[in-house]
Amino acid sequence: MELGTRNIRRVAILKPSALGDIAHAVPVLSAVRRLFPAAHLSWVVNRAYVPLLAGHPHLDAVIPFDRGSFSRGPLAATRYSLAFSDRLRRARFDLVLDLQGLLRTGLMTAATGAPVRIGFANAREGSRHFYTHRIEVPDADRLHAIDRYWRVVETLGGGHLTKEFILPVNAAELAAVDAELAPFPRPWVAVAAGARWLTKRWPVGAFAELGNRVHREFGGTLVLVGASDDTALSADLASRLGGPVIDYTGKTGIAKMVAVLRRADAMLSNDTGPLHVAAALGVPCVAPYLCTKPVLHGPYSAHGQSVAGVPTAVPCAGSYLRQCPNGLACMGELTPDKVWPALAEVLQSWRRGRN
Repeated sequence: MELGTRNIRRVAILKPSALGDIAHAVPVLSAVRRLFPAAHLSWVVNRAYVPLLAGHPHLDAVIPFDRGSFSRGPLAATRYSLAFSDRLRRARFDLVLDLQGLLRTGLMTAATGAPVRIGFANAREGSRHFYTHRIEVPDADRLHAIDRYWRVVETLGGGHLTKEFILPVNAAELAAVDAELAPFPRPWVAVAAGARWLTKRWPVGAFAELGNRVHREFGGTLVLVGASDDTALSADLASRLGGPVIDYTGKTGIAKMVAVLRRADAMLSNDTGPLHVAAALGVPCVAPYLCTKPVLHGPYSAHGQSVAGVPTAVPCAGSYLRQCPNGLACMGELTPDKVWPALAEVLQSWRRGRN
């Protein structure tokens, strides 16, 4: 479907969450800007993630969605939904791209009244019924999330474009991070040892073993990042380390976390949001993969940097189960020794670049 000759003046991208998924979707934004250079581009995103997109050079407006309104009772939720739908309708979008593919975003897509509403044919919760154009992705089970989103760009006639990974970095936050990291020796290795799913969470002891090996063989500082829910976990990790460490876990907003990751020389992380933000920023990344698959959701080489998703070899690997029926056997199978070669390669590359 070629839309390049159509009069597209106002475009909305719907991708409210989550942190890593938004990072995966940013190449679509830059491609849409190139396809429709004069259009007004908006992104509908959960309020908590607005700082991730604020100031993006290819974005004209961020439309915050208050998901928390649905926890304040049926009346409040209804009022908010009606007001938000009215806001979307009054924006008079010509083209809407639903990259989330859930009932909530399907309803948002319909509320816009846009003449062209594009989403995936395999979108969940019935959301596909709200689209005017549905994109078939028969190889979705073999396609990385970033490449799956890119099918939207191809549908719009932008298959010839290259993927651009642009995340804005707040200058004031970056200056603060520079001052805070300056006393600590490099390499600065960001570590995100938390994850929402227990089945994604490699043991703290394994992270500690690799962290101490980094200290012994490369020196440097481990820079811990994560959400407030990960605070105790990071404190446990910090207590097991024998070298320099700075713990930002639960102490930064998203804008500062992006600045911290922008300054990282490497990242070691579970399959969680900060990993994919770091990859989008061009940070070399290494990640143990347990219940998810690197081929679908691994760190993506956005700028030609070295990235590695190291998978477990247990039979249930990549099952995407949030509750494990097999006693988390993958945790013991994927040992630090199996992850270390990828991390050592990244740090050796960093060292060569410094010499």
